[in-house]
Parts: sequence; structure tokens; C-alpha cells
Amino acid sequence: MSADIASKVPSQGMTSTLFIRLFGWIMLSVMAVYVVNNFLTYGAADFPGANQIFKGNAGILSWLQALSYVVMAVLAFMLVRKRSNNTLREDSLIISNFNTVFIRCAFWIVLIVGMADMIISFLRVEGFLESFVGEELTRELGKSQFRGVYVHLPLMFFGIILGFITRTLGFTWLTLLIVLAELLIVITRFIFSYEQAFMADLVRFWYGALFLFASAYTLLEEGHVRVDVFYAGFNSKKKGMVNAVGTIFLGLTLCWTILIVGMGSKSSVINSPVFNFEVTQSGFGMYVKYMMAGFLGVFAISMMIQFVAYLMDAMADYRDDPDKITPAAPGAH
Repeated sequence: MSADIASKVPSQGMTSTLFIRLFGWIMLSVMAVYVVNNFLTYGAADFPGANQIFKGNAGILSWLQALSYVVMAVLAFMLVRKRSNNTLREDSLIISNFNTVFIRCAFWIVLIVGMADMIISFLRVEGFLESFVGEELTRELGKSQFRGVYVHLPLMFFGIILGFITRTLGFTWLTLLIVLAELLIVITRFIFSYEQAFMADLVRFWYGALFLFASAYTLLEEGHVRVDVFYAGFNSKKKGMVNAVGTIFLGLTLCWTILIVGMGSKSSVINSPVFNFEVTQSGFGMYVKYMMAGFLGVFAISMMIQFVAYLMDAMADYRDDPDKITPAAPGAH
């Protein structure tokens, strides 16, 4: 398919195609290394960090972390060269499909962890938990670090597995669950005069995930609201240029800003809550506040992936490349 499409594209445009593809894949590679190095530096591994090179006291691990950026950039270059016949639209579809799986994994994680943590919090606040798991384990489940490591993390891995093997369940179902959770609060509060902190925590947890995780899918489906005066009247070529410029200077810049500010140090707004398993002050609420801080990171990562795909598709529109590829059906997201 790629050879057929490439044959329709003027030869003078092949260089620009390779450049845009290389830019996109290097951007994703560097982002992936940055996230991994952030975990190694500020998480459990306690690596020194690549930035120690600029402070004059870098060791072998710092140099290895810095070298990882170069290695991934070279691998991206080799990938683009190896698949030189790929079109911008084909690469855009590959990246969008990967993002679909990534977001679907995130959906399953918030669904399963939310349900499990809500049940634990309910049993704990009502005094039933000790009857099921014993006094010692009940005491441990009251600690955020224990619940995060031994309950949430295994469920996260299970959610990732489900994300890879399922195809249809998505954020439309999460919307329904949010409505049902809010309805449960209304019924129990006004009919049975019963309400606990974990009930509101579950709604906030799921709603935060819906708002932040579904943004990339909305971008894929061109669902974001555009406030413009001239754009609607542009032809496909001009729209492609506007989308490309906006993606680079607004979209990718925003994503990198979130990642750098949120993960720039151990005490930053994403790292600190996540690595300390931060919880709310309500003693019997859900222990998922640290995950909600991580939602910002997932939002930035998923949006950057989708922005790169969007950039390639926009440049294909600007170049009037043929055979526009339709993304996967909405039910798969």
C-alpha cells in the first residue's frame, strides 16, 4: 500500500516527508526516555539523573541516562530510514492506533482500581474489612504506601492486559458509570441519609480520568471546539498548514510544559504525590489522590502522541497527499 501511495506523491516532496516523520518519531522517542528517566531518578530506582552532567558531578549512571536520549533518537532515525516508503498518513495511523491502546489501558486501570478501592474503603469505614482480611492486613490497608503497592499496582498491570486484549469498551461506558455513581450519592443521601467520603472520591476519580484521558481521542475525532474567524473558510491545504503550525507551537509546547513542570524535580506537582502515594485528608476516603496527580502526566503523554499523529496528517493535507486514512471506529477507543 505504501509503495502505491508513495508513487502518487511528487519526488520533490519525499525529503519533506522524511523530515516530518523523523521529527515526529524523535519527539516521541525523547518523550518516552524522559518519562522513564523521571521514574528512574525520582522513583524507587534513585538514579542521579541526566541533569547532573550540567552540575559537574555526573557519574556513569548520569551519562548513561543522558546517552539514552541519543540512542533513542538514533533508533527513531533508523526506523524512519528503514521504512522510508511509509507515507505521513500511514505513520499517523500507526501512532494513533498505539495511542488508542494506551488510552484503553488507562480506562481499564481507572475502572478496576476505582471499583476495588471503593469496596475496600466501604468495608473499612463500616468496620467489615477486619472480618474479611484480619486485623493486621486491615491495619496495613489503612496505609497509602501498602495499598498503592500491593493493591493498586497489580490491578494496574491487569488493566494494561485488558487494554491490549479488548477492543470495544471505552470512555462512553465510563461516562455512564460516573452518572450511576453520582445517582447513588443522591439516592443514599436524600433517601437513606447515608454518605461517605469515598463515594464523592470515586466520582472525582472517574470524572478526572474521563476529562483528561479522553482529550486525545477528542483530538483524533476533531471534536475540540475551534474558536476562529477564518479557519472554517480555508481549503484543505491552508487548514493543514494552520493545524501543523498550531500543533508545533501550541500543542507540543503545552505537553512538554506539563511534563517538565510536573516532573522537573522530586517535589514537583506530579512526582511528589505519585511517588509518595499521597491521599486526601479524609481518613476513610479512597486512596487514589496520587493517581489523579498522575492523570496530568497521562494527559500530556497521550496528547503529545496524538499531536504528533495530527501533525503528520496535517502536513499530508498541506501537501495534498492522496488516500486520507480514516481512524479506527469510535467504539475501539
